[in-house]
Amino acid sequence: MSIFLNEDSTIIVQGITGGEGSKHTARMLAAGAKVVGGVNARKAGTTVSHKDATGADVELPVFASVAEAMAATGADVSVAFVPPAFSKDAAFEAIDAGIGLLVIITEGIPVQDSAQIWSYAQKAGNKTRIIGPNCPGIISPEASLAGIIPATITKKGKLGLVSKSGTLTYQMMYELKDLGFTTAIGIGGDPVIGTTHIDALQAFQDDPETEAIVMIGEIGGDAEERAAAYIKENVTKPVVGYVAGFTAPEGKTMGHAGAIVSGSSGTAAAKKEALEAAGVKVGKTPSETAQLMLQLLDA
Repeated sequence: MSIFLNEDSTIIVQGITGGEGSKHTARMLAAGAKVVGGVNARKAGTTVSHKDATGADVELPVFASVAEAMAATGADVSVAFVPPAFSKDAAFEAIDAGIGLLVIITEGIPVQDSAQIWSYAQKAGNKTRIIGPNCPGIISPEASLAGIIPATITKKGKLGLVSKSGTLTYQMMYELKDLGFTTAIGIGGDPVIGTTHIDALQAFQDDPETEAIVMIGEIGGDAEERAAAYIKENVTKPVVGYVAGFTAPEGKTMGHAGAIVSGSSGTAAAKKEALEAAGVKVGKTPSETAQLMLQLLDA
């Protein structure tokens, strides 16, 4: 099985006619994802040309709105490649339409906008799961891809992966490719995100085909400490972890908007300590973390 995304997931792309939207629509199709159309109000009624996983030509319709796209295609997933200034409105539109999963790839969305998106989804009854923003998305290898994660670096397998970092997601997928993954999720590193470590941990715990979990965190905030507490109380499957940012200077934002250390709060050392206290084996490097998982499962 997989979590949040499977081979039956039907995907539309908000911003399908833009450079990034077009490029990654092609990559999602090549990965076997069921991309059935896109949204751009100014180009509604046109089509965009791509090739599917078999190399066959496909013409994807462009719709005026998410609601229109869902009515015409039955889509239940939207991947948003929309500039930061327009991302909040795009998210509101997807939430209003009742899309089941919204993956917001865009980087640089103001924190206030992200908070309003999250609140809007809550008020709408939590019908829409949001992944992101500022994230690489989600992949269930050999089944579907919603986002920008490379589809050829791993295979279907028995691990679950949840990560704040896009590049470390890719590295861990590659280093553990012999074990493979049920699903890998890049949740993003902004201060306000839709799907958290805990959300993914709960889903992986409940998934019968996920045998063990890899969790990647980074400096800033207390998400990893809260995840550690959740693991201690609720997760029975083996978990290994990595926390990026041991050498980060205090008070300086590092890469992600949420990656900033203030005093003793949010340090990699504190997060590592909390995770280890919950029984999570934590590597000093991504490669060491992968080795810990291999040793754990005697692979």
